[in-house]
Formats: sequence, structure tokens, C-alpha cells
Amino acid sequence: MAEHVAHGGVPASEGYSNLLRELLPGAQVDICYPGDPTAVLPEGQSLEGYDGVAITGSSLHIYNGGPEVSRQIELVRALLATGTPAFGSCWGLQIITVAAGGSVRRNPKGREIGFGRSIRLNEAGRKHPMYAGKREIFNAPTVHLDEVEMIAPGMTVLASNEVSDVQGAEIRTKGSTAWGVQYHPEYPMRELAVIVRRIGTRLISEGFFTNVKDVEEYAKELDTLDKDPDDKRLAWRNGISKNVLDKKLRTLEVSNWIEFQVLPMRVKRGRG
Repeated sequence: MAEHVAHGGVPASEGYSNLLRELLPGAQVDICYPGDPTAVLPEGQSLEGYDGVAITGSSLHIYNGGPEVSRQIELVRALLATGTPAFGSCWGLQIITVAAGGSVRRNPKGREIGFGRSIRLNEAGRKHPMYAGKREIFNAPTVHLDEVEMIAPGMTVLASNEVSDVQGAEIRTKGSTAWGVQYHPEYPMRELAVIVRRIGTRLISEGFFTNVKDVEEYAKELDTLDKDPDDKRLAWRNGISKNVLDKKLRTLEVSNWIEFQVLPMRVKRGRG
């Protein structure tokens, strides 16, 4: 997190919180860091005290194990028993999958970086409320090395592409319904630019860029598109369509989760 901020980025939790407040004005959003040894929920709160829980991305790898991973799995298992709706981006999808009984692996096809290309909704996805208003085939901001290997019981795959068979999914347990995506609908272009700069050396070694100058040129183009989404030249050259550049379209999965999961739970629990 400190490295990301040092490169000019916003912590994932802060960026996600800002988006949730924007999509649901007046929402109270608390942040928890369950990977930390001293992590606790805000005083006086329980998982049932929330109308929804969003799980951000992470630089951790589930298959590496360790207490910082197991603590998060345990928290998500507890969450899934409460009925509280959950939404996960990237790591969020992966940790929900494992907590529900599935598995995650390092993607044998390698890293997906920048944009997930040609993500396609299957029949279940086309009918699913998470994708209400979404095009059948779309691109999305992404950065990940890992993917869902074995789906969990009660898990329905909603979207796939050539890099990962599970790009979107619903996970139903006895207690809760969770939605998850392997990409990052919450990421603006400037956050992708920060990530590209931060892990640029790795991306060069993986063959995405030839040198540091190449990395910086791409990052600058992302920064420009963040400031001017109507820059047709850069959008065309990078194959970035309206479903990414238009914030409302890009974040539809999160806003649909709020509409179809969080707000009904708020009413059910007598808070709305």
C-alpha cells in the first residue's frame, strides 16, 4: 500500500470507499484491514451490522498461505454465514471463492494487465442483475496473476474471456449471496497508470513492455485518458471503448450490487 501511494496512487480501500459513497450518497463506509494481526471491526459493529461488505484487490496470493491470508478466509467465511451481501473485485472474488470451498491458482496463461479484453457474458450472466445494462461483450480495467481454479459449491460463472474462465460469478451459500468479478470496475485510468509504473520492471520481464521508456509512455497515455476520456486518438490506439471510459458503464457491477443487494438488505434490517 505504501509503495502504491508513493507512486501517486490511492489506497484500494480509500478508492473503493469513495466510489461507494458516490454511488450511495450518505452511506457510512468503514474500512477494515483483515490481513493485519491487530485488525478489528469498528467498535460496536458486527458483520450483521452492515448492509453490504466490499472486498478490494490485494497483492497477496492465496496459495502462499500464511496468517495474513487465513485471517481473511476466516473473516469471509464468517461473513457468508450472516446473510450480509458481499461484493469482491479480483482478490475479493478469489477470497470469497476459497472461503466457500473453491480454489485459486496462478494463471498458467500469465498476467492480465491493463484491460481484460472481450469479457463475454454467458446465458446466466445475460440474465443476472449484476450485469443489468452491461453489454454482452466488454472490456474492463484489470491486473491479476491469479484466477479461480475450481469453482465453489453454489457458484455460478457469469462471464469469461480467453485469459480466465471466471471473470464474473455469483456465489450462494446457506447464509449469503456474494457477487464477484476478476477485474476492477472501481479503477479509474489513473490508478492503472500508477500500477503500471509501480510494477513496470516485472512487466518488462514478462514481455509487456520493452523498456522503462515504453512503460512510462503507456502510463502517460492512461493518465491522459483519465483526464480526457474523449481523446479519440488514444482510445482508438489502445482499444479502449466507451464501456471503460464512461464511469457509469464501467462501475455498473458495483452500482447494481448496491441497488439489488445492499438497499434491499438495508430495508430488511430496518435501516431504510
